[in-house]
Amino acid sequence: MTIDIVGRTTEAPSPLGPYSQSRRRGSFIACAGQGGIGLDGSVDEGFGPQLRRTFENLRATLGAAGATFSDVIQARVFLTDPGQFAEMNEIYKEYFTEPYPARTTVTVVLPSPLLVEVDLIAVASDA
Repeated sequence: MTIDIVGRTTEAPSPLGPYSQSRRRGSFIACAGQGGIGLDGSVDEGFGPQLRRTFENLRATLGAAGATFSDVIQARVFLTDPGQFAEMNEIYKEYFTEPYPARTTVTVVLPSPLLVEVDLIAVASDA
């Protein structure tokens, strides 16, 4: 039987539109993009705090689908300022270890005051 889970957690902000925080089909997990938004809707000030909050939100959404950062195979990082690339790499290494997930990083326009968004794809090791 295939596992089919819509991941929901109160440890990350609720979706603002018609999408799931995470979705698992079998061992494959997709996590919707998260930003540096707290549970109360506040946005952390500064790039570093926003990125760390983003990763903590993703930790929660991964967990709701039965996975951890070690299960992540793909990360997509959306920066509003390409000058934050080096800082992003340093913080990224606080959450991921070798072998690192494949990653795409692009510069985008996000709703103010968001400075970064990240989404993930994982393959759960328990399947």
